[in-house]
Amino acid sequence: MSRRILTFLVAGLLAVNATAQVRPPDLTDQRSAILEAFRLADQGQLSLTDLARVEDHPLLPWVEVTQLRRKLATTPTREVRAALARHEGLAAGDWLRTTWLHHLAANKRWSDFLADYQPSDSLDLRCAHLAARLATGATDAAWIADGKALWLTAESLPSACDTPFSSLLALGQIDKDLRWQRIELALLAGQTGLARFLARDLPAAEAARAKDYADFIETPHARAAQWPKDARSRAVAAEGLARLARTSPDAAEVQLATLDKALDLGETQRGKVLYQVALWTVASYLPGARERLAAVPASAYDERLHEWRVREALNRRDDAGALDALSRMPAAQRNDPRWQYFEARVRERTGQKEAARALYAKAAATATFHGFLAADRLGQAYALCPLEPSDDAALRRRVANHPGLVRALELHTIDRRLPAIREWAALLRELDDDERKVAIEFARDANWYDRAVFTIGDAPEDLRYYSLRFPLHHENVLRREARRHGVDPAWVAAQTRAESAFMPRARSHANAMGLMQLLPSTAERTARRLGLAWTGAASLYNPETNMILGIAHLRHELDEHAGIAYQAIAAYNAGPAPVQRWNRDRPGFDPDLWIETVTYKETREYIARVLAFSVIYDWRLDGTAVPVSERMLGRTVAPAARRSFTCPLSPGPDTSP
Repeated sequence: MSRRILTFLVAGLLAVNATAQVRPPDLTDQRSAILEAFRLADQGQLSLTDLARVEDHPLLPWVEVTQLRRKLATTPTREVRAALARHEGLAAGDWLRTTWLHHLAANKRWSDFLADYQPSDSLDLRCAHLAARLATGATDAAWIADGKALWLTAESLPSACDTPFSSLLALGQIDKDLRWQRIELALLAGQTGLARFLARDLPAAEAARAKDYADFIETPHARAAQWPKDARSRAVAAEGLARLARTSPDAAEVQLATLDKALDLGETQRGKVLYQVALWTVASYLPGARERLAAVPASAYDERLHEWRVREALNRRDDAGALDALSRMPAAQRNDPRWQYFEARVRERTGQKEAARALYAKAAATATFHGFLAADRLGQAYALCPLEPSDDAALRRRVANHPGLVRALELHTIDRRLPAIREWAALLRELDDDERKVAIEFARDANWYDRAVFTIGDAPEDLRYYSLRFPLHHENVLRREARRHGVDPAWVAAQTRAESAFMPRARSHANAMGLMQLLPSTAERTARRLGLAWTGAASLYNPETNMILGIAHLRHELDEHAGIAYQAIAAYNAGPAPVQRWNRDRPGFDPDLWIETVTYKETREYIARVLAFSVIYDWRLDGTAVPVSERMLGRTVAPAARRSFTCPLSPGPDTSP
């Protein structure tokens, strides 16, 4: 090796090491002091002496506003305003201002409110702003315009709006037409109680009509045939029947036939109802789905209904019908890897092998579930074109030392979740795309894994930052338990990523907890089956406990479904009963077609997501992948049969998992 090449390599290694050493400041030594300051601030007992102990800490603004928020009733206005001025433009200052404005509004301190108000999206504060301007005599044309704009809202508004709206009414600014506009907005949003309330001040006959409209939205009735033949009646009739179709497509279809003639419904109104009739028929593959799909006017079709038209044909094993449905899709939708793949599958089944191969090749150029399936059909490597955050040392130092990042990461570390999220959101508004990726990398390194999931961006290139979007933590436990139970470790990692994004304290609305989102009841049964002590639901926030029980539960689901992984994944998400029903309704379906014709959107996408994620985790764990077509059957393959990865020279649009 020449000295020149050696010098170049050494220089390169030094540059990499220098880049790797760029990290946000380590605040570990100051953590006990800041935790104590927050403890005192939470109790409103932080003294000036206590504050002085953390005066150089980046989280000083948050400590200060935490105390102030608890003591607004007894804190002089000048002190609050001094704090707002000190923290102007900071997330902590915005947090304080919001609480301060609510305090001022609750105490009707309108002059102070106006002095400290800043434009807000909060309906509470917008209503209070109207009230403050009214109370101080600022009822000019701008006030009237702002009041009318806020009035035209489909939902109930805070009580702070009551007095301003009463004044608008007294000034003659809320006339009958404006009242009807809001009633109609409320009706079309399903806010029937609000519509009835608003109708009370209409003339008696019109109030009765508004009430009849509200009744129809809730339960369509025959009286609608006697309504005036005007745009409002038609809009309400279409909305009510569309809502009825979600629970009874048959009843909606019958009533549509009557009201179509009685009210002279147009294509838009008929299409709205027929769309829902078709959707809620086909979503359960009920009899007549094909005919109802055909009855929907083309103008009412959207991507969702186009997809269901394809699925309905696939469900009936109607290849010609599936190709016809695919041909009706908009070009952009038809060129999505999912539909390229299924068009290829149907064409392959009908003997159009060359056309099928061309479509498979297009889909296989994308790092998606259907792209990986297409690559399997062709027997080729998986497309993966990973990107990494910038290694520019100056950029990384700039981000690492950004005060907003430092505050956000430390708030996350000390488990101040909502302030951390506020600080993170404020930070992202100041960063460009490259800086954002580096910030997410620093967040990942601080075990804040879901920042990549929620804030990576929506551009196709953003999805290629796989090392950010697919964190890998607790790998030793993951591999150990996967090996113990004979479960694919990449699948376990994929399931964990899909469930919690590797956030140990994740909790769902259904009370599923921890990394693998276990219900306490499921976890307790699993612990007993394993002969382990059950120490309560809180133990599920322990990553090792959660993985031990979660992987054992995954093994149980796999055993319950004869080792068929895609059905075990479905059961993990939806429960065993729907899986039994789908097997009964579509016996002998190929796995890819079974997945695509699952009736639950969440489960259908969940299965595909977990299987696609498993490929990415194979790439991270081992550098090669079990073919998806084998993995979804629960099969293992010899090392030589694993898929390698390649980056196509001209990749298609990346709609990565």
